Order: sequence, then C-alpha cells, then structure tokens
Amino acid sequence: MKVTQKDLDTVASLSRLRIDESERAEVLGQLDKFLTYVENLQQLDTSKVEPTTYALPMKNVFRADVVKPSLDRELALSNAPLKEDGYFKVPRVLEE
Repeated sequence: MKVTQKDLDTVASLSRLRIDESERAEVLGQLDKFLTYVENLQQLDTSKVEPTTYALPMKNVFRADVVKPSLDRELALSNAPLKEDGYFKVPRVLEE
C-alpha cells in the first residue's frame, strides 16, 4: 500500500502529532510498512479461529476487598493545591 503525504498529514492531524519536515520521509516509510503488514494479515483465513480477548488464560489477580480505616480527610487535603468545603477542588474540564 502506498501512503501519500496527504495520508500522513491526515493521520498526524487526527492523532494530534506534529511531524517535523526532517522526520516526514522516515515516518511515511514506517506508516507504509505498517499498513502493508496489516494488508498482508487481512489475507489470512481466520474463519476457524475463535475470537479471544486474551491469548493466554486469565485468572483473577485482584485481592479480596477488606474494610480498613481510611486516610484522615485533613491529612489527605493537607498537600492539595486547591480545596473547598473539605473536598479537592479541580479546574473545570467540561463546559455546560
């Protein structure tokens, strides 16, 4: 598959990457190799392969929940840059 400069610009824009002019040729080659590899994988017959989430069997690695005393509120807030009414205060990230 041949990747064009326009394809590279689109991918860079969508992924919020700034690619220097000095790196463009190298990145363009890498992207082309990757997409060629994916194209080759699409030619494989996977009709008899069961879908899996993990290649190896998984087991639960989490410990059981145990109730313990929590950290004192004042101690938890002692190093907070912003706090209000006993809670951490953070900048708004969503607009109404």
